[in-house]
Amino acid sequence: ECLYDAGYIVSVINPALGKAFAQSEGLRNKTDTVDARMLAEFCRQKRPAAWEAPHPLERALRALVVRHQALTDMHTQELNRTETAREVQRPSIDAHLLWLEAELKRLEKQIKDLTDDDPDMKHRRKLLESIPGIGEKTSAVLLAYIGLKDRFAHARQFAAFAGLTPRRYESGSSVRGASRMSKAGHVSLRRALY
Repeated sequence: ECLYDAGYIVSVINPALGKAFAQSEGLRNKTDTVDARMLAEFCRQKRPAAWEAPHPLERALRALVVRHQALTDMHTQELNRTETAREVQRPSIDAHLLWLEAELKRLEKQIKDLTDDDPDMKHRRKLLESIPGIGEKTSAVLLAYIGLKDRFAHARQFAAFAGLTPRRYESGSSVRGASRMSKAGHVSLRRALY
């Protein structure tokens, strides 16, 4: 985002594509210099699409959602510690849990206020929350990563972005592995939806 803000044309590619390109070029060493040259050659040959930075509102929402998830993870860790904590540790754990719960509520209010302040964001949030099973937390995560623009032409594109598409393993007529979820997408989106 810093390079984009400074006026540079930025492209974002899947790291697996960069690695596969390096292997296809026969590159054996991995250094910053080799990587820079490889990425420059990749861009020269493949001409990846220019990336457009998210709206500042989306950036702010994403930062709040990421922070909320980090504190939620901490809260879970502290709850797990209470099961095995010694008596001398309990006051510290209990105090931290109280602080985390208060901070999570504050962040949830901040997220709601942020989405309420923008009419388009509020409308999209209401639409998402009209879907059974999607509440305030899930809608905030979806808005943070989907954004205000219509990023996806089809539901299949969103499913692939979230890593919810099946991964098939077949070769000829005799080798058929079980289909699994690809998990080659956005972890935070997939986590919010499950």
